[in-house]
Formats: sequence, C-alpha cells, structure tokens
Amino acid sequence: MQPSDLRVALFSGNYNYTRDGANQALNLLVGHLLSRGVHVRVYSPTVDEPAFAPTGDLVDVPALPLPGDRGEYRLARGLPLKARRDLKAFAPNLIHVSAPDILGHRAISYARRRGIARVASLHTRFETYPRYYGLGFLEPMVEHLLTRFYNRAERVLVPGPLLAEILRSWGVHTPTAVWSRGVNHDRFSPSRRDLDWRRSLGIADNEVAVGFLGRLVKEKGLDIFAEVTAELCRRDVPHRVLVIGEGPARDWFAEQVPDAAFAGFQTGDDLGRAVASMDIFFNPSVTETFGNVTLEAMASGVPVVAARASGALGLIDDGQTGRLVEPRDIPAYADAIAGLIASPDERLRMGHKGCDKAASYRWDIINEAVLSTYLDLMEERRRKADG
Repeated sequence: MQPSDLRVALFSGNYNYTRDGANQALNLLVGHLLSRGVHVRVYSPTVDEPAFAPTGDLVDVPALPLPGDRGEYRLARGLPLKARRDLKAFAPNLIHVSAPDILGHRAISYARRRGIARVASLHTRFETYPRYYGLGFLEPMVEHLLTRFYNRAERVLVPGPLLAEILRSWGVHTPTAVWSRGVNHDRFSPSRRDLDWRRSLGIADNEVAVGFLGRLVKEKGLDIFAEVTAELCRRDVPHRVLVIGEGPARDWFAEQVPDAAFAGFQTGDDLGRAVASMDIFFNPSVTETFGNVTLEAMASGVPVVAARASGALGLIDDGQTGRLVEPRDIPAYADAIAGLIASPDERLRMGHKGCDKAASYRWDIINEAVLSTYLDLMEERRRKADG
C-alpha cells in the first residue's frame, strides 16, 4: 500500500478552537500526511472564532462547553447523523482517535463495526487530573476507563517508551508505536533572547528569570510552582518569576506569585523570544505525555528544572541538560533552582547541552513515523485477510 491509498479520518476533541500542544501536533501531522499524498478528513468540535486556522478539511461535530471554569474546552455529544453521513461519504480505511472522550469512543465503535483500521494516540495524562480538583479517589476508575478505550484500538501511538510501560502496567495489551514530538528550530533558538523585551516587563538584566510556560490551569502544577517560589523567597534566593500564558487560573496564580511578571499569551516568533528570554524553565507538571514546552525551552538554550514524570523523562538528562525532581518535593525543587541561580556557568553549560539534544527532534522525521505506523498496520491487516 502507498500513502496515497490511505484515507484517514482523524477525530479530535479540540483540533483548533483552543491552542494547546496536542492540537498543534495534530495539525502538523495532518500537514505532513497531506504532503505525502494521504487523504485526510478531521472531525472535531468547532467555534466561530478558533485559535488558529485548521490544517486540512475540518468537519464540525456538535459539542457543549465543559462545566465549571473549563468552558473554553468543548465535549462532543457523540457522532451525530450528519457527521456519520459525511464519514460514510469520505469512506476512510483508517480511523485515528486522539482523545478518549465520547466522540473518540463512538469513532472506535464505528470503525470496529465496519472493519476499519483503528489507531489511538495518547496526548494527555487524564488519569492525573482528578487529584488537582480534590478528586484523587477517582484516579483508579479513570485508569480503568482509559485501559478499556486503548484496548479497543489496534495501535496506540505514545510519545515515548515510558508511556508504553505505563499503559502495559494498567493492562493495555494493544501494540504501541512511538510518535514523539518536534520543535521549530527557527523559532525556538538561543538567538531569540531579547533583553529589551525583558526590561519592558520590569526584569533587570542581572535578575534571574524563572519561567513558567503553558495554559494557566491547576493541572499544570501551578500550586507546586507557587510553593517553590515562596520557598525561594523564604530562603532569600534572588529571582524573578516570568509567566508566559493565559488561562482560567490566572487570577488565582497571580495571587500566589504577586511579584511575577505576566507576559500573557504569546505565539509565533513572540513565543520563541519569550522562552529564550528566561534563565531557568521550571515545569512541575505531571499531566503531559510529552514535554513540548520542555523541548522548546531546551531548543532555546534554557536549562530546565522539571518533575520526574512522563513529560520530562527521556528529554532531560539529570545534571546535564537540567534537573529532575520528585513531583511534589518542594525543598528539592528549591534546591535545584537555587543552585542554578547561584551558578551562571552551570546554567550556560546545561543550556548548551539541552540545545544540542533538542536539535534531533524534527517534525518531518517524527510525523513520517506515524505514517509508517499506519502503513504497517494496513499491511498486517492485509496479511491476516489473505490467511
């Protein structure tokens, strides 16, 4: 089978209406598939004013805003008749599901009933979310539901071997393949560092900027970030907090880090400038399957202090490109950051090594691996059909 023989229906809970690392990866994947001659059609909730233009053909799936303070995200109610008719006319021979939501489950069921190849990709550690909202007792139930979901696919695309091991520990028996992540090396580069931009935010040239990058939501580890910076203040460790991003927890976070410089939402080359203008990137989140923001900081020559969790393991070489700390160990985080603040040479050394390592993460190579997974699955199905 050739790439042009593939007809891929991609299902996403958020393809372009709110910008995040997962949907940017999906759009880059679709762009690569189209460039290789693959026929692709995307099914996802949409809004009147999306965060960015979609790559490829996008079909709207009706959805409702999530309750509470997460109304920027939408939950499709299933696979309605209009979408099913469109899907039937498109006639996919492979369905790729990127989220274990209602739409994802319905898409997997649609494919199973019709004998269509089924691929799922893992982008977020959803089983970790309940703990950030006082519902940690729900984590085993969420793991059970995720296990059932991924066992209904024929391949699961994971960002790295660690996530494959986690899935196996839950009881997921579906074969896995690695879909890593890439980085735009023109945008994320040490050359983007801009002291004038830092000064405009009130950060002096001699101040060490400890940066946060991401959506301002509690599951990104904002509580840990705030506790660690408070510990640095108690120790009289000089630093400034630089926050890049927006989100529903912004006001709460601003109260926790009152002296922080909030640069707001950044995109494009402005985002590259913001990341390169940090001195240390601090990422305490444990919800990512792959640390996109960590990789961007590395490519920008910024040393990283991160949680010893799936988003950083495999990216950060502890003591070489940054520091890994047990996820909720406040004193250890403070020790790691204070050590880097006290040693400009160590920051420079780690930044250089991180930049060198990030150079091998390129989207064209990484997305070609997904196409290879599709083709391998189709060939396996052909062999089985031939007996």
